[in-house]
Amino acid sequence: MKRKPKLALRVNEENPNHHLWNNRGVWWCHLTVHKSDATAERLRFSLKTRDVEQARERRDRIFRQIAEHYEIAA
Repeated sequence: MKRKPKLALRVNEENPNHHLWNNRGVWWCHLTVHKSDATAERLRFSLKTRDVEQARERRDRIFRQIAEHYEIAA
């Protein structure tokens, strides 16, 4: 049986900007997917905004969408 990849999302509730970083004014998101073959893939993508509130909203929406396709590893 093929195992489903796991998305590594360790959320620090005390840090509202978890998984975010600002690169020259533009917010980016990063996360790691652990695959069943013992490899991992780092995903990094631009949120295409300079507004931190909008970046958080986009990150959260993306996490919800990704969670539909991956098992979440806590």
